[in-house]
Amino acid sequence: MTLCARSPAAVLSEKILLTKGKSMETRILGHRGASHYAPENTLPAFELALEQGADGVELDVHLSKDGRLIVMHDERVDRTTNASGFIKDFDLEELKEFDACNGMGGFRGVRIPTLDEVYELFHSTDKLINVEIKTDIIDYPGVCDKLLALEREYGMTGRIIYSSFNHYTVSELLHKCPEAKVGLLYMSIIREPWDYAARIGAACLHPHYITLSRTPDMASKCRELGMETNVWTVNESAWMERLVKMGVTSLITNRPDLARTVVFGK
Repeated sequence: MTLCARSPAAVLSEKILLTKGKSMETRILGHRGASHYAPENTLPAFELALEQGADGVELDVHLSKDGRLIVMHDERVDRTTNASGFIKDFDLEELKEFDACNGMGGFRGVRIPTLDEVYELFHSTDKLINVEIKTDIIDYPGVCDKLLALEREYGMTGRIIYSSFNHYTVSELLHKCPEAKVGLLYMSIIREPWDYAARIGAACLHPHYITLSRTPDMASKCRELGMETNVWTVNESAWMERLVKMGVTSLITNRPDLARTVVFGK
């Protein structure tokens, strides 16, 4: 029997046993890279996040018309490029013609990256990548299989966190590979969300930072249970300080340099 044939609940129990009660410094994940300073979800933004001392990055993936894993937040290219339309209606060659500088000076001509290109940048480092699967509006058949295959191809096993607002997608990915680390994205204030995550087999909760702050003892309870709390999108130092004191696992931020100053004092 292969590891991927085991149940998500059984694998989650092992993950919890390995991490339960462990104390660690709060991680810093660059939200769409260092997107305060460079165009979001582009290679320059990811490179800058690394330069600013981030422990990893968060990014978003869709599928193109020809089935390639495309790194962009929105379902449409309108907001961040000089083109218009849905990602799913363009093939990769067409998408690579668009300027993804998002109006930021000094970055004219930067292109939309594929997830392959991001993994090429990261695979020789020890950094993490939080891959948000953007299936909450458009269904991308086969996206979980493509993601797991690419993770194996680049030797990124253990360094990827998959997250989604579509919790059916998270469940599908765990069914295909229960040892994968997944996070549940949400904004609502859920009573005892750690119980909900455990039922699905998710090792991480990814709430909006204000949602976490209004859920009693959430960070400490999750840490006690061996679950991660990776909060988004925190860009103010006062909130960063508060969340670090609460014991969150990761700050997902547009400003990794500021977060590093808060977490490490430098």
